Amino acid sequence: MRCCVCLFQQSLQCSPSKMAAGESNSRSSCLNLSNSGPLGNAPPSNSAHSSPASNGGAVGAAAGMNRSAGNSNPQSGPENGGGAESAVRSTPSAQNPPRQSVGQSGATSGAASNMTATSSSSSSSSASTASSSADASAAVASLPSSPASVLVYREPVYNWQATKSTVKERFAFLFNNEVLSDVHFLVGKGMGVQRIPAHRFALAVGSAVFDAMFNGGMATTSTEIELPDVEPAAFLALLKFLYSDEVQIGPETVMTTLYTAKKYAVPALEAHCVEFLKKNLRADNAFMLLTQARLFDEPQLASLCLENIDKNTADALAAEGFTDIDLDTLVAVLERDTLGVREVRLFGAAVRWADAEAQRQQLQPTPENKRRVLGKALSLIRFPLMTIEEFAAGPAQSGILTDREVVSLFLHFTVNPKPHVEFIDRPRCCLRGKECSITRFSQVESRWGYSGTSDRIRFSVNRRIFVVGFGLYGSIHGPTDYQVNIQIIHTDSNTVLGQNDTGFSCDGTASTFRVMFKEPVEILPSVNYIACATLKGPDSHYGTKGMRKVTHEAPATGTKTCFTFCYAAGNNNGTSVEDGQIPEVIFYT
Repeated sequence: MRCCVCLFQQSLQCSPSKMAAGESNSRSSCLNLSNSGPLGNAPPSNSAHSSPASNGGAVGAAAGMNRSAGNSNPQSGPENGGGAESAVRSTPSAQNPPRQSVGQSGATSGAASNMTATSSSSSSSSASTASSSADASAAVASLPSSPASVLVYREPVYNWQATKSTVKERFAFLFNNEVLSDVHFLVGKGMGVQRIPAHRFALAVGSAVFDAMFNGGMATTSTEIELPDVEPAAFLALLKFLYSDEVQIGPETVMTTLYTAKKYAVPALEAHCVEFLKKNLRADNAFMLLTQARLFDEPQLASLCLENIDKNTADALAAEGFTDIDLDTLVAVLERDTLGVREVRLFGAAVRWADAEAQRQQLQPTPENKRRVLGKALSLIRFPLMTIEEFAAGPAQSGILTDREVVSLFLHFTVNPKPHVEFIDRPRCCLRGKECSITRFSQVESRWGYSGTSDRIRFSVNRRIFVVGFGLYGSIHGPTDYQVNIQIIHTDSNTVLGQNDTGFSCDGTASTFRVMFKEPVEILPSVNYIACATLKGPDSHYGTKGMRKVTHEAPATGTKTCFTFCYAAGNNNGTSVEDGQIPEVIFYT
């Protein structure tokens, strides 16, 4: 299968927030400061073991209290607080000049170091800090012995909460952010793996799958979860939606995002993906999207793709993506009665697909291998609908059909009665909507004979329709085959608008049997036409108590199609409004 990157020519750029490590140094200064921090932080206690608030904007802590900076912010810039600072401060003395503070955030590695602020008296020989969290590596700071008082201080993260006025803004800030994260996902595989931070609570709120993963009976305790089957860009799009309701999808990521949304049961994001695909559905990508819609079980999208293929069959078959579809999708299309293309072009497209499929299976593109890869799709090509010239110039010389199949099809084209063939001879009407039919007789009787004369009846309609076939009565002597030629003739010009020289099999009952035109015949309102059927075979049933006017009402819309039947002058084998053959007209509105 081709990657869904090839679906569209344009793309929407989507990039996750950049990760940046923050590192800063703060100089030692006088101990007893009374000024508050720049964001109104409380001043430190007036003690030799206290540290003033630095420019990081964190609230000062009393001496002896353990301070945890939490997870450092991976995003750079003043709004995101840069990096958390840790400062080592010592009281000036002759033996120990002021120490320069040393700080380093752990954003680059994806984990924040937790430092403990500890005050030591002048009699202490050394001071050290060590702390660890569930999702980060432990950070240990050790100071050399000194007679002076030593303070190890770690500034917390920038006070980002104060700059976010809504819950949505605060959650959006946490997207792809190490701040407060308690789980990491290793997304993708190979060299493309990305380590993405997340927050269990936010994920569980937005997805039942994540809720079960973190809080269910089989909940994981791991802080790193591998997702090799998910694309990083698609996973980031999912997180973006869960954290902020923002939709970030484009032509290059829509299919992988749809897969990810289904995997983690986020139907709202699924709907956005499907809507995006609908808006970008065209003839040149309809086959590719149909394959994906079937793969992801999106029946509504699949139906739209099929309708597009029906309307633009020739363009869809000519598109590059057609040869990349799977066999099941090819079969689903060839089964349709509504394709708007001649059968010989369908055969040519199927041969092109077989060439590509043989290469995918590493087979030589011989006629035998093409037939092999086509499988059941070959039987869905309706060879009887071709003209004898089309068949002779193409399929008969392709080598894909067996000799027996070629002979039987040539006989079907040239002799009467027509022999049975293994291929469908039902025409494709290339019309959308529901097939309709009307019956003009109220009762069925026995014995209607044939001597080579055509049964004919004149009719007109009140609205534009397309006639695709007739229903005819069959034999009164049990199962029988008939040869038949059906026509629709424009009465005023005596022009044959549509015909088919074919046959049908009946079972001996009084039912009607369908005989279809190769292509739909357009019928205009208030124009007279003649329906004509010339049968060769034994005596058949026939209809009586015929109706001059028959109305069909569409169940869904209530639209009425009214047929008016009249006697067709001339030799009509006895068929009239009151009795005879041609009991049904099959049509589309």
